[in-house]
Amino acid sequence: MKMDFTQPPPKAKTLKEAQQIIDALWCFCRELSIRVEDQQRQIEDQQRLIEDQRNQIQAQKKEIELLKEKLNTNSKNSSKPPSSDRFKKAAKKKKKSKRKQGGQPGHKGAFRELLPESEVDHVVPCYPANHCDCGSRIKPTDKYRRHQSHELPRVKATVTEYQLHTGVCCGCSKIHQSNLPEGVPTGMLGPVAMAKVTTLTGDYKISKRNVTYLLEDFYGLRISIGTVSNVEKVVSAALEAPVEEAKNFIPTQAVVNSDETSHFEKGNKMWTWVSIASLVAIFIIRSSRGANVIKDILGSTFSGILCTDRWSAYAWMAAVLRQVCWSHLIRDFTKISERSGKSGRLGKELLAYSKKMFTYWHKVKDGTMTREQFQMLMKPIRKRVEKLIAEGMLCRNAKTAGTCKQLFKIKEALWTFIDTPGVEPTNNLAEQVLRRIVIWRKTSFGTQSVEGTLYLERIMTVVATCKLQKKNVLDFVTAAIHAHLSGTKFPSLLPLKIGRNKQLKAA
Repeated sequence: MKMDFTQPPPKAKTLKEAQQIIDALWCFCRELSIRVEDQQRQIEDQQRLIEDQRNQIQAQKKEIELLKEKLNTNSKNSSKPPSSDRFKKAAKKKKKSKRKQGGQPGHKGAFRELLPESEVDHVVPCYPANHCDCGSRIKPTDKYRRHQSHELPRVKATVTEYQLHTGVCCGCSKIHQSNLPEGVPTGMLGPVAMAKVTTLTGDYKISKRNVTYLLEDFYGLRISIGTVSNVEKVVSAALEAPVEEAKNFIPTQAVVNSDETSHFEKGNKMWTWVSIASLVAIFIIRSSRGANVIKDILGSTFSGILCTDRWSAYAWMAAVLRQVCWSHLIRDFTKISERSGKSGRLGKELLAYSKKMFTYWHKVKDGTMTREQFQMLMKPIRKRVEKLIAEGMLCRNAKTAGTCKQLFKIKEALWTFIDTPGVEPTNNLAEQVLRRIVIWRKTSFGTQSVEGTLYLERIMTVVATCKLQKKNVLDFVTAAIHAHLSGTKFPSLLPLKIGRNKQLKAA
């Protein structure tokens, strides 16, 4: 039965016609139902496809954000060194100044002071010509202008020969061999020469080969690379006692700054640790970057304040006995501020409070603000920063939330410097001292033996400590070698006042 839907609904006159209408409607509804089901399946498929595409877009957005964040990672928002920064903004061209180059009017000049005549080695009087251009005679006066020229002498190495004679006993015919005088090394170099070699390889970071070139050019002294290595072994033994004294000194101090960096021994990765307290810096090189190393350095009885970054090896100490470096925190806040949404807002606000905090701290350092005033001003800043960190823990950005959770666990360690004299808000001192051995590593490619690593620990401990105390490295190493060869008392790396107090207590 064909049905024309443009006409009014048909009226069945018989049961057969009614059945035909029912059959036709049933077929139509069945076909319609099939088409609806097909369309529903298509819609569901399209919805699934849209959802998959939406998830893919979200994943790609996150990946793009991560890649952008990684691309924009630099020394200002991470712990990467400045030397690793690849992309730098072009410096803005400054307007050309109308002033002339050099010192400006009113500027106090810097001049080299002349040595007094008593300290001058040679005096050469210089007189004008005998006659003037007009033909008259020139009469010298007592007035003169002083000019001093400094020259370095050409130095040649002094060679001393020790002739070790033998003797024969008149009774038993036993042969006796004479010995070197006390304090004379068995090698070819004397104490001062050995001290200069190790000062060049340690303090000045000159390679062993270049040290041999320098000694030949400057002193006419020819030595081999092997001799340099042998000298380092002797000096390492000479520095053992003063370095051990310095290591025992560090755990007794009230405030210790520590940091660590990578090192390579025969190509194997190791870690260099530095700890600084009261102008004494010690270096330790170990195969681990774990907490066991810093525990060995400080000892189980350490009760002072430890200033470090947020590396997990320091987490064993209670937060109230730590000071977390704000330079590292600012890098974390900078990284957070570069993200979109809530993370960016939190990061920018945290950076603003950090800047305000350092403004107040610098005033405390230069004496224009008392510590009591500083403590009062820091109360609202501390409260607000901790609240922002708590908000960051609930942030949708997983990295921001993770960083804030870590900071919230050690929030007491952010503020130790406020109430504890002698504690700085940054760990910059440790980073500056550590940079010396980082530069050494980059130019030398690490050490090649256990003995070489031990020598590096000791010489760098001496160099860093002498620099902090403004001592002459060469003089100290020379004194240590003399003490080692003669068996006399070794020089101390401890500050003079502390050394005297220690001697008084011992007496």
